Amino acid sequence: KQAEKTVHQKKEQSKTKCRKARRRHINLVAEFNRRQRKNIWLETHIWHAKRFHMVKKWGYCLGESPTEKSYRACYRAMTKHCLLQDLSYYCCLELTGKENELLRQLARICSIDTGLTFEEASCLSGRFEGSLSLYQADHYPEDMLGPVTFIWKPKGGSENRQLWIWMHPALKQDILRELKAIFQCTEPEEIYIPEPVTTSTQEEKQIDVALSLGKKRKKEDKEGEKAVPVKKIIGDGTRDPDQSYSWISQATGIVISDRSMEILRYRLIGPQSHSVLTETLKAASLQTV
Repeated sequence: KQAEKTVHQKKEQSKTKCRKARRRHINLVAEFNRRQRKNIWLETHIWHAKRFHMVKKWGYCLGESPTEKSYRACYRAMTKHCLLQDLSYYCCLELTGKENELLRQLARICSIDTGLTFEEASCLSGRFEGSLSLYQADHYPEDMLGPVTFIWKPKGGSENRQLWIWMHPALKQDILRELKAIFQCTEPEEIYIPEPVTTSTQEEKQIDVALSLGKKRKKEDKEGEKAVPVKKIIGDGTRDPDQSYSWISQATGIVISDRSMEILRYRLIGPQSHSVLTETLKAASLQTV
């Protein structure tokens, strides 16, 4: 009789949840962090994973081609509406320091013969994005590093300027090494300490509690309110989490920071791209102290 009673209880519990809900991990964020140990996910990974064939490249998990056999929807969006591409896997290096010192050293890794440089007036003001090809210091036209795009932060009250350089993840290590050499940035400014992720023993305890209760934890549960949620892994696919991400030069004061996956990048294609941006982004009101 006791065995029949337990079987009956299991059947009743199984009816309350579907199979997908029963197999779902007790802590999705912890499970997602575990699955990102080798390949980092973009912010739009869940959306792409449901609609695209995913590939693992350059330390990221990227959507390669859509599962739909028809490409008319993308073509229609590009020609008549707006199509968005997630380019957040592109790496971003931030340079901070005096403008004259930045331009003097950056002139060594580019040439005016290939087009505009970092000193272009329209780009230097921060109004437009520029693109150029980088070379090893004083080696032009040999030893090309690769193409990059850059954006200057508009001038403020201080002497220091900020420059963001975007590059493909396959080129990041070579360009970063060259920038650290010309600016003499050898000492790490900060050391990145990753957020603690729940260990396997903690996850086992959570699973045991869930199994003993036999139902999903409710919001009004006191233990659920006190539980600290596991944070998402911060980092990128081209750097180990325990490595430094910022370097400073004691001679010039120039700071190089790796902002990959901290500054997201999206590309809008189509005639209605501008209207989509204006309707989505709202300017914040200025507050004076």
